[in-house]
Amino acid sequence: MRVGVMGCAEIARRRMLPAMRAHPLIEVAAVASRDAAKAAETAGLFGCRPVVGYDALLADDTVQAVYVPLPAALHAPWVEAALEAGKHVLAEKPLTTDPARTRELLDRARARSLVLMENVMFVHHGRHEVVRRLVADGAIGELRSLHATFTIPRLPEDDIRHQPELGGGSLFDVGVYPVRAAVHLLPGPLEVRGAVLERRPGRRVDIAGAALLRSPDGTVAHLTFGMEDAYRSRYELSGSTGRILVDRAFTPPADHAPQIVVETRDGLRTRTLPPEDQVANTLDAFVTAVRTGHLSPAGCLAQADLLAAIRRAADRPG
Repeated sequence: MRVGVMGCAEIARRRMLPAMRAHPLIEVAAVASRDAAKAAETAGLFGCRPVVGYDALLADDTVQAVYVPLPAALHAPWVEAALEAGKHVLAEKPLTTDPARTRELLDRARARSLVLMENVMFVHHGRHEVVRRLVADGAIGELRSLHATFTIPRLPEDDIRHQPELGGGSLFDVGVYPVRAAVHLLPGPLEVRGAVLERRPGRRVDIAGAALLRSPDGTVAHLTFGMEDAYRSRYELSGSTGRILVDRAFTPPADHAPQIVVETRDGLRTRTLPPEDQVANTLDAFVTAVRTGHLSPAGCLAQADLLAAIRRAADRPG
């Protein structure tokens, strides 16, 4: 599958382009940028063709799919343009900042028999399926709650994630991880029962937040996130007879051997799994979806609805 990359964002250069180049079923055909020098530099690193301007990339009939790592606020118009050009699309998370727009784009892709996939990579790591099986098998009794957190250190002042007009802020950048963990691990549909978003002096976006969610069966999720904190990436599932702890949950390196810790009254049991490359797994899922025409939008839609509901709850007076 010939893929064009729409932009030279850090995640494209650092993670996605190397993984695409190594994938046996993907050929990186071109990298586009509005800056000719940046396009040429990035294309040179990955042995593909530089293209000036995103419209020019979409006009290339030899490109079958595009990867969109642009700022969140720019996803919707360029994803729509890519679908109109007949391209399959892998877009960075969140797919859009508006659930209605997310639904519209997914409907548009389906109507054109095209794949539109949101790039939430951790759900393609096998350890989370192991966790789900443990819960289903009663390893910690009846599931009671999820605590999930993702925080990162302070970003440079000129980082685009500090710019609200580009869709910046902690909710859309780092909050998406614990929110998607709740969608992935708990029975739904989930309801937001409370939320806060912290806006500190000198910042134009939310830099941290928390949310309380509840599932129909009474399971609750406590979610925290922030982008001016020590690095944390973990979740804990608590049940009537024990708990499961997963550390380095959302962005593990490919050579990391993940551990799942199960604690019950019989003590601690640590299960170490083989390393997995969740970036390669994500690309496998995208290629498979393009080949089969099957991709469930359920997780993406539930995540979009929850992100919007968290913002509404946090903005509600009192």
